[in-house]
Amino acid sequence: MANVVWHRKLRIYLDLTRADLGHEEYEDLWGTVYGMDRMYAARDVPVRERDLQCGGVCQEAGVEAPMFLRVRNGRREAVHERAEDEERHTAPVSDEHKAYQERILKAAQEGGYRGDSEVRTRVGRSWIQTDTLIEGADGRRIGWEIQLSSAGTDGPRSVRARASRAEKNGITPAWHTDRVDYAHRHDSHWTRSDNLPAYVIAKTGDLRVVSGFRALDFWRCDIHAVHPCPNGVRRCGKAHATPTPRSILFDDLVRSTAAGLIVPIQFRTATKQQRFWVTDADRDRLEDLYADDTQLPPAPETAGSTDRASYNRPTCKPTREAERSPLPTLAPAATALAYIPKQPAPSASESATPPASPVTDVVVHGDARREDAVSFEALIAAQQAADCARQRLEQLSSDDERRHQRTVWFEVASQAQAAVTRYARAKRLNRFEVEQRVRQAARDEVGLAWPTPHPRR
Repeated sequence: MANVVWHRKLRIYLDLTRADLGHEEYEDLWGTVYGMDRMYAARDVPVRERDLQCGGVCQEAGVEAPMFLRVRNGRREAVHERAEDEERHTAPVSDEHKAYQERILKAAQEGGYRGDSEVRTRVGRSWIQTDTLIEGADGRRIGWEIQLSSAGTDGPRSVRARASRAEKNGITPAWHTDRVDYAHRHDSHWTRSDNLPAYVIAKTGDLRVVSGFRALDFWRCDIHAVHPCPNGVRRCGKAHATPTPRSILFDDLVRSTAAGLIVPIQFRTATKQQRFWVTDADRDRLEDLYADDTQLPPAPETAGSTDRASYNRPTCKPTREAERSPLPTLAPAATALAYIPKQPAPSASESATPPASPVTDVVVHGDARREDAVSFEALIAAQQAADCARQRLEQLSSDDERRHQRTVWFEVASQAQAAVTRYARAKRLNRFEVEQRVRQAARDEVGLAWPTPHPRR
């Protein structure tokens, strides 16, 4: 079909997209031309002997392509007589388009599903042609449409009509593109990948879908909620769902849609209706929420993530850094000291060592919840307690006693380090220099040398 027609007798071009056919000087030009063409048809005059020819691509190619007029669904159309003339208006399929079709078929076959490209399905008196049709589980049919060409900000006008006709005939439409303006449309369920050349698309590496797949976050609209209330009030107290963009591998999307693990939904908001893909578990929870928004729908028993990391080309996503496991909780110092038995009197060589300050005294003197309460004397006392706890550890021989004493030493040393940090921050000093001064002052005051390990008894 074409929109520009050449009238041989009138020697004018007829633009079927305009009501006056592009000629304001002629009154009811369409009625005259269409009535004459219908009269020729009623008298069985061959199309090639009528007055209409293609005035677009065919004429530019130097080919005389006879045409006839018709009105279908309220639209004016000019139809070629020969199929080869009609094919001349069809843009050649790009290499990227073919690469996507091959990749869809390959991904479906790896999942155990069959499919075919350029499938024509008869619908009444007309046909539906699908770029790639996948036969999924339980009779599910996924019709993949690859739209890579640019057709303005509004995109192809036939998307909504083609998607509607496919749904009426049991085909789930899945439109994929690399254009950002298409991905923002909601006339069908669009998915988008980055703009890549054909040789990259055809590779076996991971191709990532960056738009069109989302995860639903279900939450209660109260004072603890992070999202704003979609009803425009401060807090309504009801349960809501908020879609969050998620990336997914293109091959996984093809196989999951065929298996029914990922399904298309229509998400209603206050201003518009969005169309995107979610997991079947999120779809079921959303239906429960629509049925009763006074309570949150139950969470699925097994929430498997459809997003995974990959190290393969061309597009990959690094793995998330594993969270560090928390340090074991240390027992309180006073409690740990209760398990240490009374030690024998020190020898003459160790009699110069003064008794250590109790840990409770260190807590009192070194309590620095307020930064201005930390004094240098408190830092020295805390460091002395840590040094004495370390020396006590070297004097024990029992494994249980050493384990308890080691806990005490860790607790007292952590308190001393925290006090040094608060003092340096409050005085705007270098923490390393403050720690070295505290260590040296603690040893000079009591006449201790740097601790040396004692052999076990």
